[in-house]
Amino acid sequence: MDVHQRSVANRLKTARGQLNGVLAMVENEAYCPDVMKQLAAVQGLVDGASRIMLRRHLETCVAKAMQEGRTAEIVDELMETLKFDQHVFRPATITETIGSE
Repeated sequence: MDVHQRSVANRLKTARGQLNGVLAMVENEAYCPDVMKQLAAVQGLVDGASRIMLRRHLETCVAKAMQEGRTAEIVDELMETLKFDQHVFRPATITETIGSE
């Protein structure tokens, strides 16, 4: 497992733990703004994982496809994938930037 995969796995494991906590909050009828804050934290982790996966894809698969002359194919694939992710291009926070190195 490379550094990118490890970072994604760690973020997703953390998100899973937080999501379990949010579910417990909902089941215990916690104060709505508190639940919303925790949901935002989970979403941030998932968004960060998505950005890391995009970076890894660009550095590996996209670069290789372009070297092989498959630029149009890989660009089409990437555009198709990104249309489903509205958060990929949000600027990374300093913590996300450091964590992805």
